[in-house]
Amino acid sequence: MSQPIYLTEDIRRIEQAAGETPPPLMERAGAAAADLAAQLLTDRAKDVLVLAGPGHNGGDARVVARLLAERFFRVTLATCAAEVPPGRRWGLLVDGLFGIGLARPVEGDYAALVQLANAQSCPVLALDIPSGIASDTGQVLGQAVRATHTITFIALKPGLLTLDGPDHCGVVHVAGLALDPAARVATQGWVAAPELFAQALRPRPRNFHKGQAGSLAILGGAAGMTGAALLAGRAALQLGTGRVYVGLLDQQAPALDSGAPELMLRHPDEALGMALDALVVGPGLGQGERAETLLAAALASDIPCVLDADALNLIAENSDLRHACARRAAETLVTPHPGEAARLLALSPAAVQADRLGAARTLAANLNAHAVLKGNGSVIVARDGHWFINTTGNPGMASAGMGDVLAGILGALLAQGCAGEAALTLGVHLHGAAADERVAAGDGPVGLAAGELIAPARRLWNAWLRGGARSGSP
Repeated sequence: MSQPIYLTEDIRRIEQAAGETPPPLMERAGAAAADLAAQLLTDRAKDVLVLAGPGHNGGDARVVARLLAERFFRVTLATCAAEVPPGRRWGLLVDGLFGIGLARPVEGDYAALVQLANAQSCPVLALDIPSGIASDTGQVLGQAVRATHTITFIALKPGLLTLDGPDHCGVVHVAGLALDPAARVATQGWVAAPELFAQALRPRPRNFHKGQAGSLAILGGAAGMTGAALLAGRAALQLGTGRVYVGLLDQQAPALDSGAPELMLRHPDEALGMALDALVVGPGLGQGERAETLLAAALASDIPCVLDADALNLIAENSDLRHACARRAAETLVTPHPGEAARLLALSPAAVQADRLGAARTLAANLNAHAVLKGNGSVIVARDGHWFINTTGNPGMASAGMGDVLAGILGALLAQGCAGEAALTLGVHLHGAAADERVAAGDGPVGLAAGELIAPARRLWNAWLRGGARSGSP
């Protein structure tokens, strides 16, 4: 099953509900971390440096130090840089400076210990979360330890999975400490994974025709940006849509996409007037009057809709369009990157990134939509408040056209009958998994092009439908 994710306040409630049932939670946490530390020290030097901070995380670190010493490792426990013997070759460094309660930048003596940890060539094991990473946001508070492994206690936290967290955590291990978090506090957050939506992953029957695979229109492709709409169309085709109409605003656009002649290129009004099961509005749409009129017509319809790129920029600038979006009863998916989210929320991109989950929640509520805030650890929030963090994808996706391909994938899933929450979560996860497949094959991350993800996305989707894949692996 997909792993649950808990906010810091929920973890504290779970800890309080656990009470003092023996052995104490700190002893359990220290024992789990000591076991992992011993594994990481196999065939390495026996010298272990344990950095202990002033709070509960430091208490966990002290238990780790004691248990490793009992196993005959040579342990040095340090609470300040002056306590670290110079010139020692360490087999492992354990970071127990700050855990999930950190709320201000790391400074002074503790900053010196963070710098010392990051200067080591040995493995670094962080307890609960790397010191300096905010557990609910993934934001670096001043500076942060770069761990090779993180053992997090009870359950996953958002900061391990989004923004800067993944670059600092290394391999994440979850130690449940013999607790059942769901029995104490219900979560609304999970790691995005196919198994969450098994009901949507049903193979097609043999008695099947293209009408059952849905009809999708993509509105966009203004002058100089036709490639965006065509990329979305190609992705939608290869993800199984029965008919894909591409309404291009560029009046000089060709009548045929030679790379995908199955696409039906139309005038935007004609495409919008077809019998449709889903719409994608935004790839290469532009922000002129014609684009605004088309978006208003799409929002007034009762057709499930993906809003991307310039559609989002128009909504940010026009209160009537925002209200039209919020009034929709049909499924609406919005897919902003941090800059677009900032415009929609009247914030700076830095403020959006400082609280990605909070920003995505606000977007979903304001627009009455299923929202994904794209980026490292894309945050997905459903209309009903459920949220997910996606862990697939890589830096190769920082490339033009990636959002257009995602929009086409999402449109395809909506057109084929997926509910909005399932379509957005599965589509975002699939998009990242396709990028991971290309990197594993040696085609990235540098130079990875958006169109290269379409074929692997199709391959992975078919594997999921056959029941032969989970969490992005064929």
